[in-house]
Amino acid sequence: MLALPDIRLATPADAAGIADMSRDCIEHGLPWSWTAARVLQAIHDPLTNVAVHARRGQLQGFGIMQYGDDDAHLLLLAVSPVARHQGLGRGLTAWLEHTARTAGVRRIRLEARADNLHALAFYEKQGYVRVGTASGYYEGVVDAVQMRKMLVGDGGAASDDLATR
Repeated sequence: MLALPDIRLATPADAAGIADMSRDCIEHGLPWSWTAARVLQAIHDPLTNVAVHARRGQLQGFGIMQYGDDDAHLLLLAVSPVARHQGLGRGLTAWLEHTARTAGVRRIRLEARADNLHALAFYEKQGYVRVGTASGYYEGVVDAVQMRKMLVGDGGAASDDLATR
């Protein structure tokens, strides 16, 4: 079983740190769109989970996922450069997927920067498949690779279970 004791829902006090990490780790080279105000909106949105991983009070990573009836959209996921390669991204992704599965979501979709080969490889290792591209998706500057992961198989059973990771 994957232990995720340091992952929790974000509070308004986390908004500025999440926004800064988005600017530095995800939105580099683009106009900053996930400002503290926008993150705060997501924190207060009942259809969105903002999960954070903190260690000793320091933000190490976060994920923002918006939920619909049948699908969820992973809007952002980042891990601080000093905390990478320790399983935090996998843990955040598993936490968000478990929440989506519990809510009855059948699939998760996301977009990743086409120029971020590490992110694309990470998502593929987590079971996401490439389903398309969106030219100029990020501010008309950077293309996106569209990805999807099915949470429920044809027989109605969950295709991967948090307890089996």
